[in-house]
Amino acid sequence: MTKRTSAKYKIDRRMGENIWGRPKSPVNKREYGPGQHGQRRKAKISDFGLQLRAKQKLKGYYGDLTEKQFRRIYAEAERVKGDTGENLIGLLERRLDAVVYRAKFVATVFAARQFVNHGHVLVNGKPVNIPSYRVKEGDVVEVRQKSKQLAVLLEAVQLTERDVPDYIEADHNKMTATFVRTPGLSDVPYPVVMEPNLVVEFYAKN
Repeated sequence: MTKRTSAKYKIDRRMGENIWGRPKSPVNKREYGPGQHGQRRKAKISDFGLQLRAKQKLKGYYGDLTEKQFRRIYAEAERVKGDTGENLIGLLERRLDAVVYRAKFVATVFAARQFVNHGHVLVNGKPVNIPSYRVKEGDVVEVRQKSKQLAVLLEAVQLTERDVPDYIEADHNKMTATFVRTPGLSDVPYPVVMEPNLVVEFYAKN
């Protein structure tokens, strides 16, 4: 098991949930946390604990973002007009690595970050290798011609565990994806319940 795969499953076990809905997640077999004390009876979680957990789950889902990265996105969500929690989800889904993942060009969020980093992706015909690059409505994300026959790509497209959401139009013959619109919380196909409202409460108090 690679270091990254190990870290990914550790996030699942720490949360006690299969946050990406992957069939190989260890949570499918045992729902307790990692480590020798993982099976201890769970104490009742405080409001602060629930808020912190909601934040860690959302951060983890998008490739275990650092606190600095996540805080910066949150600050922007707060500045924009409208509901901060909904804005936060919209900004996270506009990350280039998130769009690559949603379009099913790769199997995981972590693979999406690596795929973008390694220069396999074009946005509106121009190479972009920054996973946090923010796409706009109408942008076309495309796999570079030389990368279209990569095994990771061909395998991911065949995965049946998730579908491409309706705010992205993906063409797996051409390996292109158009970002149609910025989604709200109810549009995003999270396998588990995400609670951006608790993230808002967390930052309001801390």
